[in-house]
Amino acid sequence: MTRVLVVEDDPQLVRALVLNLRARHYGVDAAPDGATALRLAAARQPDVVLLDLGLPDMDGVDVIKGLRGWSRVPILVLSARQASDEKVAALDAGADDYVTKPFSVNELLARLRAAVRRTEVVPAGPAETLVETEDFTLDLLAKRAVRDGRDVRLTPTEWHLLEILVTSPGRLITQKHLLKEVWGVSQSSKTHYLRVYMAQLRRKLERVPSHPRYLITEPGMGYRFER
Repeated sequence: MTRVLVVEDDPQLVRALVLNLRARHYGVDAAPDGATALRLAAARQPDVVLLDLGLPDMDGVDVIKGLRGWSRVPILVLSARQASDEKVAALDAGADDYVTKPFSVNELLARLRAAVRRTEVVPAGPAETLVETEDFTLDLLAKRAVRDGRDVRLTPTEWHLLEILVTSPGRLITQKHLLKEVWGVSQSSKTHYLRVYMAQLRRKLERVPSHPRYLITEPGMGYRFER
């Protein structure tokens, strides 16, 4: 049974989440504050954490940092905060996804399932360097991209950017993280670099670049690779 830790101080929302999750055969623990959440996470080892940022005893970002000190458990933020800088701060601290309140139960469950699937993937080794989609194939070891039976030429920068995304499928990667990893810390504010290179990658790999299926933009936050 998949165990979910709900970290939320609104009793009505907790009740609704617990009922919906248990109806779908998830095991659920609930914590009303950050300290309880960290204690429960250490004792119960959840498979997924649903985390509100506005907790009574500490900011949710500090809970994320506390968990990331020892755990890679998927963390889905559930928050009414809509400012992009607050979303980015949570993602940069180590959250895997960000759902803005109010949200639909179906959307939350879909993102929760995606987070669980990512943890079930066998760690990549030499045999797992092939990324296959319906439209293109990437051989990460050989640095080879193939679309419609033909090789697609990608620049070293395009490869670097693409590898970060495809090796964390479904996970939202922030603009700041991508810029730092690909271009260095000094370029972490040059978001236009990302727009240019993502447009190039979509032109080379996506069937309809203007309506991407695989290389998805999360406005104001970053990008994700969806299979």
